[in-house]
This record gives sequence, C-alpha cells and structure tokens, in this order.
Amino acid sequence: MTTLACAYRHTLFGLIFAIVGIALGIYMASTHNHVQHVTHAHILLLGLVVSLLYASVLRLWMADQPASWLITAQLLLHQIGTLVVSAGLFALYGQLLAEPVLGPILGLGSLAVFGGMLLMLLLFVRAGRQVGATAPGAAPRAAELVGRRAG
Repeated sequence: MTTLACAYRHTLFGLIFAIVGIALGIYMASTHNHVQHVTHAHILLLGLVVSLLYASVLRLWMADQPASWLITAQLLLHQIGTLVVSAGLFALYGQLLAEPVLGPILGLGSLAVFGGMLLMLLLFVRAGRQVGATAPGAAPRAAELVGRRAG
C-alpha cells in the first residue's frame, strides 16, 4: 500500500472513531451514566487523535516514500489494536465480560498499538535519514512539502 493510501486510511479510520467516540459521549451525557468515560477517552485519543497524527506525519514527512510493507503493517497494527482496546474497554466497563477474560485481550490490543507507535518511529527516522536529515531536523522538509503543495 502506498504511503498516501495509508495516510488516507488513517484519516478515514480516525473520523470513524471520532463518530463512535462522540456518539458514546452523547449517550453518556443523555443518560447521566459516565461509566464508559475511559472507553470514550481511548476511542477519541487513540482512534481519532493518534490516527490523525499518523496521517499528518505520513503526508508531511513521508509522502514521497515508496510503498512499503512496513507502512501497511503500521496502519494495521494501530487500527486493529485500537479497535481491540476500544471494544475490550467497552466490554470491561459495561461488565459484559470479566477482567480475567478481557485482560489478555486488552494486553494484546495494547501491544499492537505500542508496536504501531514503534513502527511509526522507525519509519519516521528512516525517512529523515533518506532526505539527509535527522528526525528532529526533518521539519524543514515538511515546510518544503507544504510550500510546494500550496504554490
């Protein structure tokens, strides 16, 4: 999958998670039952915020990178991990399943999200080296890409 296709999918999934998270927040507010507030926060932070952060990093620093299985693996690890964590927390706080059952599932989902973050770091550092910059100094490259698209 291309870098831009992964950026698009991160954005799409982020927006879907936003709809789910906002709907859960509206439900909690209307019922005055806030037992799912941890789930709500995880859906919005991991699902929306981190997905949009990844999409932005892919667009700004890696848009010209060739298609790579690592980029696809990063997308899958993060999105599947976020879905597992979100569903697991919903089941846990909704008392649909017991913690001894959900604990290992939540652990695997968390490891997937963590693995996605590690892969993004690896991809980011590699992209910085390929453009002749270290990761912290890659910001001028992003400014160049933004300026090129605006002009």
